[in-house]
Amino acid sequence: MRKWLMLACALTGVWSAEAQISTLIVTGQDGSHWWKGGSEKLEEILESDGMFEVGEWAIGFEQAAERLEGYELVVVNWGGEAPSEEARRKFEQWVADGGGVVVVHSSIVPMADWKEWNKMTGLGAWDLRSEKDGPWVYWEDGRVVYDYTPGWAGHHALQHPFTVTHRLPDHPILKGLPEEWEHVKDELYGKARGPAKNMVVLATAWDDPAVGGSGRHEPMLWTVDYGHGRVFVTAMGHAGNDPDMRYSMEDAGFQTTLLRGAEWAATGEVTQETTF
Repeated sequence: MRKWLMLACALTGVWSAEAQISTLIVTGQDGSHWWKGGSEKLEEILESDGMFEVGEWAIGFEQAAERLEGYELVVVNWGGEAPSEEARRKFEQWVADGGGVVVVHSSIVPMADWKEWNKMTGLGAWDLRSEKDGPWVYWEDGRVVYDYTPGWAGHHALQHPFTVTHRLPDHPILKGLPEEWEHVKDELYGKARGPAKNMVVLATAWDDPAVGGSGRHEPMLWTVDYGHGRVFVTAMGHAGNDPDMRYSMEDAGFQTTLLRGAEWAATGEVTQETTF
């Protein structure tokens, strides 16, 4: 029933309350990013076309674990510590049973000690990660490379604009979109490491060594299957410490791929005609 409701809404452009995707934002405790302002912007983007209904925010996974019932999508903008074992188990089970998850930018940084979270995100950065946590994943010569060379995880140069290249343009999240687009100034995360299991790299960006980058095509958008659940990760979307420093989240490419990735995570399909 949901599939046909959403298809009808997509064709008419009018979203009924019954068809809206119930969404919980998990946020808080990020000393390097303006988590409140960033989450406000995420809520605004998600509710912009009526497809998603953000019911509430949970400050961390302890709160989230108690509020998952009735939600189809969880959007993570969190920079704090991993929750208790009980909260972990509840969240893991919710995702494995078919819950959809969107992970935004610096949310791949914390919780290196939560094994299943690292499986869900596929890749992580900083937080004392190294080759022990998995390979450095990048794109080279038309394929994904899993580099097991020893080294620390996580790097970004000064913020700058960069080109995003779609590597799987026929994937539902990307289908119909430009295969390359210019992203505004943002933090380009590189040297991410992790389990990288059941992971599909959708888009990359060249981390230019001329500006201090890694000299690799680093993953910017990817998906992970976790049980029956779907996870969409965007490494873009830095939010600075005031409203004028959310420019990367104002970008049309960021917003479009976020919306399409969120629908895919929640439903397995993309009905939106949104492009840029």
